[in-house]
Amino acid sequence: MAITTPNATPNGQPVPRPGDSYVQSFARGLEVIRSFSASAPQQTLSEVAARSGLTRAGARRILLTLQTLGYVESDGKYFSLTPRILDLGFAYLSSMPIWNLAEPVMERLSQTVGESCSAAVLEGSDIVYVLRVSTHKIMSIALGVGSRLPAYCTSMGRVLLAALPEEQMLAHLLASQPRALTRHTLTDVDALQQKVAQTRKQGWCLVNQELEEGLVSMAAPIRDRQGRTVAALNISGQANRTSAKLMQDSMLPALLAAAQDISQLLSAQRR
Repeated sequence: MAITTPNATPNGQPVPRPGDSYVQSFARGLEVIRSFSASAPQQTLSEVAARSGLTRAGARRILLTLQTLGYVESDGKYFSLTPRILDLGFAYLSSMPIWNLAEPVMERLSQTVGESCSAAVLEGSDIVYVLRVSTHKIMSIALGVGSRLPAYCTSMGRVLLAALPEEQMLAHLLASQPRALTRHTLTDVDALQQKVAQTRKQGWCLVNQELEEGLVSMAAPIRDRQGRTVAALNISGQANRTSAKLMQDSMLPALLAAAQDISQLLSAQRR
């Protein structure tokens, strides 16, 4: 099987050709790591090769290297990641001390509104959770730091997309190939553009049961000193307990105030 490479990076940029500024073997190693997921926590060599677009020989060399370094383990047939892989993610979190400062603000917000609170950043066409304060189990899937969700149907995603230049925002929407996750999910790109434009204009976003039936969420931007949106903050709850109207009417001021508090902390931290 021939080696295949993606046409674009997770940020939507064309993949560079191998050279002095692009180490192809390192990129392939990251593809092997990314081949593991909640749906594929354990894989055979053939499965890793297929999911990462590598030959069996290439996948084997990378897996054995990762195993030697302690990032992968094997029972002789199946390979899986080890807890040491978390070092890579925590390196990002520890390099951004703002999240240590933001957590008390999020805890207060969660206590005030009685709902779960999260913060996320944009990565390609997805949002990635960087902090979460949970009060209830609100989704059928477990959410935690590092969890990814599609941006087009999430409140934090639309807030983050709203901060992008129009052309880039549209590229992200097209790349996400929107599909219906519930009967409420918007999948028409023109309609999604309108929702993002509305989010940009009003400075916050509410999404009602588009990601999962019964889930309502509302998000606001976290901005740096220059006013650039660098993350999003949201509260989320169950529609049978907290309707979309109730969330907007009674919780929006607290959400906006918390997002402003975190933005001010971020500005002070980087002076």
